[in-house]
Amino acid sequence: MEKCQGLNKHSILAQGLRMTTATRQEVLGLYRRIFRLVRKWQAASGQMEDTIKEKQYILNEARTLFQKNKNLTDTDLIKQCIDECTARIEIGLHYQIPYPRPIHLPPMGLTPLRGRGLRSQEKLRKLSKPVYLKSHDEIS
Repeated sequence: MEKCQGLNKHSILAQGLRMTTATRQEVLGLYRRIFRLVRKWQAASGQMEDTIKEKQYILNEARTLFQKNKNLTDTDLIKQCIDECTARIEIGLHYQIPYPRPIHLPPMGLTPLRGRGLRSQEKLRKLSKPVYLKSHDEIS
């Protein structure tokens, strides 16, 4: 059996499996956290119909995004999704709104590295999008 820094192939595979299990547990923990949050959610307006709408939005958004991303295997993409989910939860709790906070960038408002073309502006806009809005345009 080939050695790699004191570890054999089986222990390396076992470590990879544990990392996957840890990531799975983190994702499931976020999913449970969202459902616990929905049970306690109250709309900032205090109106019961607003609370019901916001709770339904949170549940639909969570189900849609988790279903969309359930087959991801790239660890970097999974980490980005986890970061986005965490950011959206924290922002929602802080501002007491379940919807992603929009950003406004005026047209041609970003300084390009070279040139002032529309393509470079579109690329800069995509790069400057906050983590909590990465999947919002995809499902909306």
